[in-house]
Parts: sequence; C-alpha cells; structure tokens
Amino acid sequence: MLPADCVLRQARKPDAWSIRFLVLSAFLDPTQLRWQNFWVIECRGRVVACGQLRSFPDAQELGSLVVARPWRGQGLGTALTQHLIHQATRPLYLECLGDRLAYFYRQFGFQPADWSRMPPSIRRKFRLTYQLATLLPVPLHLLTYATHSTG
Repeated sequence: MLPADCVLRQARKPDAWSIRFLVLSAFLDPTQLRWQNFWVIECRGRVVACGQLRSFPDAQELGSLVVARPWRGQGLGTALTQHLIHQATRPLYLECLGDRLAYFYRQFGFQPADWSRMPPSIRRKFRLTYQLATLLPVPLHLLTYATHSTG
C-alpha cells in the first residue's frame, strides 16, 4: 500500500529525466532507458521511484527498479515490484547484484534461474554481467519469477 500522497502510474515523456536521474543515482545501467517501458511512483508531485519491464521476443526483464533514498522503507519498492510482476505477460527475469537485493526479490516468488534454460534473448542481455561474475568475485543473481519458471 502506498502512502496517501503517492500514486503509481505509467511513465510519461516529461518523466524521462527523473527516471534517468534515479537510475544513475543507483549506479544502474543507464543505456536502455526508454521511458515508455517504465512505471513510476509520484509523491507530492515528484517522481520518487521507477521500474521497467523490457520486452524480448521470448521473455521480459524487470529492471531499473529504484526508490529515491529519502523514500525507502515505505513500501514503494514492494508496490512497484508487485505491479510489474502483474504486468508481465511472458516469462520474467531479472539480474541483481548483492544478496540483499536477491532476498528482496525472492520474497515475491523469484527463484534462481538456470543459465542453460534461460530464453536466448535473456541470455544475450545478461551475457556480459554473467561472464564478469565468473571472473570476478561479484555476487550476481540471475532470477526468474516462479510462475514463469522454465526449470
């Protein structure tokens, strides 16, 4: 449940810079930010959270989910994650760094994804970070939503 002064809505073109700012402030990949893919949470006239569903031929990716630091701990990330899960129409995947984030997503039914059974488009999307994680001690988690699991 969102705070009374907040609303969850599809992003609009004027939100593009707010989305970019949130994603950059969280040190996330800013290269695939199409505002048309995003949902935002607006509080007191300001975009304070965002997340997107990227569509591929055989799957979707939940990505770029960010809540502005002053708004964390108020359920905005939970509301946005649940909404994006319900919007998904194909098998849903995500990648995240760190055990804390992986735990957050597991609460919603995400489970570890088997690389060899992931759709080809998702493997292409995640290939670079997957290869880096095999070379460096990086806690990368590749997850799939349980009801869409292929393995």
